[in-house]
Amino acid sequence: MLENFPDMLSRMLFQVLGDELKVESVQIQTGGDINMAVCAETNYGDFFIKWNEGQYDDMFEEEAQGLKLLRQATQLKIPEVFGYGKLDDKAFLVLEFLEPSASDDTYWSRLGEGIAQLHQVKADKHGLNYNNYIGRLNQNNSFNGDWTEFFRENRLNTQLGLAIYNEEVEKDFVRDFKRFLSKLPQIVPPSEPSLLHGDLWSGNVMSSARGSAVYDPAVYFGAREMDIAMTQLFGGFDQRFYEAYDSNYPLPDDFDALVEVYNLYPLMVHVNLFGANSGYLGSVWRTIKRYL
Repeated sequence: MLENFPDMLSRMLFQVLGDELKVESVQIQTGGDINMAVCAETNYGDFFIKWNEGQYDDMFEEEAQGLKLLRQATQLKIPEVFGYGKLDDKAFLVLEFLEPSASDDTYWSRLGEGIAQLHQVKADKHGLNYNNYIGRLNQNNSFNGDWTEFFRENRLNTQLGLAIYNEEVEKDFVRDFKRFLSKLPQIVPPSEPSLLHGDLWSGNVMSSARGSAVYDPAVYFGAREMDIAMTQLFGGFDQRFYEAYDSNYPLPDDFDALVEVYNLYPLMVHVNLFGANSGYLGSVWRTIKRYL
């Protein structure tokens, strides 16, 4: 398979850069569950290129816009976007390749400082002026001035509807989830719209040769607690990250009590990505039952 890549990758690079680059070697990278990804080593340097078979035509355009938003908002290293497009039946994205490096003593604190800086970029409303993706799922970013309503309708209710459509949930779960949603205004406090990474888990951060880096965003403006809660969902973040974040932008006093509520969104995303038998549904049900 690799022997066919250089010609295809050269054509992708030519389409976005306008130069005929020679792809000298190809290294397979992690691309997620729908994309293929490589580091293409060329006579003009290294490029990170990922593609899919075109079933998500707009995905890379929206990812590119999200990366550009992050680059404008934070001192963290965000991969530069060189371009995106279509080649035959493939949609593709060309990014700067970030060379991994061993983390030093400042990695976690700089990451925390950079995310705090990101979250201080504000908007008038929650949402974004375009929809995007979280994983391979559509993310509805239609604007709403009320955080609780945005969280309920654009995040939780949307994922519940998808789970019902895909027959991943039983009637008892749907009943309890809807009861929980009706109580949400008494559970989740108002929040300012902050610029969020949107998919902030340990697989989307790294120590690079050019500093603490983040990538693969699902950006929108929302409650900043969403990003920080997600860092705790799967673990992998050092305490120095949280200390640096809190020293730059202290979290509300009620944050710890509501982490599981904020994480209902990524958990429901995982239910819809991997199915009800993946174990995530049980975590959702345990959380909502605490409030019924």
